[in-house]
Amino acid sequence: MFELIALAAFILALSAYLGNRRTTERLGAELAALKAEVVALKAAPGDRAPAEGATEALTAADELPAAPETLGPETLEPETLDDAAAAMSASAREGARIFGDAGGAAAEIEGEETIAASTEAPQLVATAPRQTESLESRLGARWAVWVGGIALALGGVFMVKYSIDAGLLSPAVRLTLAALFGLLLMAAGEVIRRRAVPVIANEFQNAMIPGILTAAGAVTLFGVAYAAYGIYDYIGTGTAFVLLAAISLATVGLSLLHGQALAGLGLLASLATPLLVSSNEPRPWVLFSFLSIVWLATLLASRLRNWTVVPTLANAGVGLWGLAYITAVAPFEPRPVAFALLVMIVGVGLIWPGATEAAPAPEAPEGAERRGAVAGPWERLFIPPHAAISISAAVAATVLALLLISPAVAAVKYPVTEFAVVIAALAALGAWRPTAVYPAALSAVGAVAGVWSLTALSGVLAYLDPSLADALPAVVLPGRTAMFTAMLLAALFIGLGGFVLSRRLLAHPQYSTLWAGIAAVVPIALVAMSFLMTGSYSFDLPHGLFSFVAGATLLALADWLYRRDGAAEARDTAAGLLVAGSFALFVLALHAWTDGLVTTLAIAVLGTAYTLATRVRTWPILPWMTGAAAIVVLGRIAWEPTIVGAGNLGTTPVFNALLPGYGIPAVLLAGSAYFLRSWPGIRVRNLLQALASLFVLLTLAILVRHAMNGGVLDSAVPTLGEQSIYTLLAIGASAIFMSLDMKSPSPVFRYGGMGLGVLSMLSVLSAHLLGLNPYFSGELLGRIPFFDLLLIGYLLPGLGYAGLAWYARDKRPLPYVMALAVSGAVLAFAWASLTVRRVWQGENIAEWKGFLQGETYTYSVVWLLLGVLLLVLGSRFNAKSIRIASAVLVFVAVLKVFLIDMSNLEGFLRALSFIGLGGVLIGIGLFYQKILSGVVAAPTAPAKPAEQQ
Repeated sequence: MFELIALAAFILALSAYLGNRRTTERLGAELAALKAEVVALKAAPGDRAPAEGATEALTAADELPAAPETLGPETLEPETLDDAAAAMSASAREGARIFGDAGGAAAEIEGEETIAASTEAPQLVATAPRQTESLESRLGARWAVWVGGIALALGGVFMVKYSIDAGLLSPAVRLTLAALFGLLLMAAGEVIRRRAVPVIANEFQNAMIPGILTAAGAVTLFGVAYAAYGIYDYIGTGTAFVLLAAISLATVGLSLLHGQALAGLGLLASLATPLLVSSNEPRPWVLFSFLSIVWLATLLASRLRNWTVVPTLANAGVGLWGLAYITAVAPFEPRPVAFALLVMIVGVGLIWPGATEAAPAPEAPEGAERRGAVAGPWERLFIPPHAAISISAAVAATVLALLLISPAVAAVKYPVTEFAVVIAALAALGAWRPTAVYPAALSAVGAVAGVWSLTALSGVLAYLDPSLADALPAVVLPGRTAMFTAMLLAALFIGLGGFVLSRRLLAHPQYSTLWAGIAAVVPIALVAMSFLMTGSYSFDLPHGLFSFVAGATLLALADWLYRRDGAAEARDTAAGLLVAGSFALFVLALHAWTDGLVTTLAIAVLGTAYTLATRVRTWPILPWMTGAAAIVVLGRIAWEPTIVGAGNLGTTPVFNALLPGYGIPAVLLAGSAYFLRSWPGIRVRNLLQALASLFVLLTLAILVRHAMNGGVLDSAVPTLGEQSIYTLLAIGASAIFMSLDMKSPSPVFRYGGMGLGVLSMLSVLSAHLLGLNPYFSGELLGRIPFFDLLLIGYLLPGLGYAGLAWYARDKRPLPYVMALAVSGAVLAFAWASLTVRRVWQGENIAEWKGFLQGETYTYSVVWLLLGVLLLVLGSRFNAKSIRIASAVLVFVAVLKVFLIDMSNLEGFLRALSFIGLGGVLIGIGLFYQKILSGVVAAPTAPAKPAEQQ
């Protein structure tokens, strides 16, 4: 009891001290305010009369006792302080009457409780730089308070423990004394709050003595209530629950007076109450109703005081309780959990922070740095004010909603309705409040993940844990229920997207763009998953009809946006997303209603329809949808190259399903590219031209493949003939691209043609000369000489490269032209060499057959003749690259004669080889002498007159 008496004496002494200090501080503040007003009036050049009145008021103020900085409360008697206060009040009223509007704030000073003038003085001081807090201030003003509060709470606990250990008092007396101690602490906190708060500096608000005392009292009372229930069994479960809840809620209410820390303490006690007071018969409605009440009380207090930490913790607490209940109870009741989540979502949207959106944003002081002034629009969108509250609420709602329908847990009934309602409420919150960006995004994620869980998650869990295979099918929904859930949520997101675009496009363009993307992407994902998991691939009327209606709705919404007046950039982006969504939904509808070749052709026609729509609507996104259709067709071709299936394709060359399956999309793309030749968007024109070219080449290549392999497209044995056709196609396509580029310049035609040329040259090196060369592969050449495999494999591609090089002169870079010419020369050399071997060896020219002496001599003759021919052609067309190839070929022939013919040939053939080589080399030398003499003489002829001058 001595501790209680000492504590009460200390509280009374502190109250008296603070009361005297309060009066003194108020007098100093009033004096400082009057001096500030006088200085301000003197600074105004035209206000002489008010300055004179201010001087009189200042004179009257100077007659007061000394300022509080020089006189402490121990040097002033209470009577002197009261007289000074009265004199100051009279002077302030007179100054307010004289100053008028300039000193209107001082006119409200009436009695000791009015300290309006004190709020003016700190404004002058606030402009001064804040000094670093000293160690003395931290130890004396902060840590001492916190440690003292903890000590008081522990003191109450130790007092009760001591009385128990010593057996001094009965349990009832102990609890009564502990309760009185807690009430005394809370009463002391209130007394000190009324007297001390007005005179304590703002930097010590987080270490206020009243709040610490109130918190200690609340902890003591909470401990008394729990001891009466859990230790002494004085009260029942219901009474204990109500008593603990009342103490917790009262603590939250007192936090309005003592700060956010006390609110956190009350919230913690409230969340712990259901855990401390347990029952053999769990009542989920009572639990989650109580949690909802606690959450609402915390949110209301936070709204009144603009707190963000406590409501965020409250969201996390409700989410953890829901998680614990769902995972611990089997089967669990889903509706109480959904009710608590709905309360949370509605509270965030209507109470805090949603209710603050209508109020204008506070202006930052002059010179202060505002985050919104330097942050971009998208940064402000994703970092809205009070983001932690909405993020925590959205995460809790999304996670618990997904747990409601997870096959990993067991519910009383499969709670599809509860899941859909929670996700719909979260999406509505995201659409209603522009700052609720994270609820909008998480609702979309939750909807997609939930529908996937409805259709596929059970199979995944059964795969990971085969022991669950027997239990999981009991909770898997019928396909029709999952389909309706997906369609309802898809319709909801489309409707909410239209609502946002109709009301927020001009005021919040980034937010509206986000919702346009959600309205376009989420329905596609939901309906596509439902169709893939539960639909009929041959013909599915419900999925196809919904996809078609949803796509038409998005298209109509985009058209409505373009009819409105607004920001062009935001409108184009939002409408573009909607049009892209409509295209995807139409594609899904075509997959649901058609199959095979019809689906491929329908998608190509759909893409062309978006191109034709540019005649009536000049939306920038429309031509891109044609490119998207081509990409979808490419995807279908990659999935099934035969279009109709290998068993249904047939073996008839050219005239089979491949011709319309590949050819019609190619024709439509080429027509679309021509139709948009004057479209302002250069990039989309280049894209369509490239796709059209790709489809034309692909069509020709696939038809060749089909014809060369007897109707089999996936043959693993390539042939030289097939590869030769691909090379010829690439050469022809490169020439076509070059011609198109000359008529209508385009980077697609220019670089696409050059790229095809380079790829074909690489294929020549890898396939024609090495991999598929009949000398290495042993492939038969055919029975008819000249008209055999060597003709199509080497001579025709060589002539093609030569013609392409001639056509590319002065049109393409010189290195590219030289590479084409050299490739043609190499193929001609290969054709000539392999033809020689065919003459001597027959249609089988495999390497294992060796070489004959006549064959070896013939190579030398042919190579020299070919070198001479190349030299003539190079001189005729003034092509340095061909002349270089000729020189290389002659050098190879020389090496062969000296290294191979000298050792392998005998007699007359050896001599003839060297004689022929010498004659050819002398002729080539004479030829070069004449050419070089003509080249040198040409520039020297006009130089003679210059020398004569």
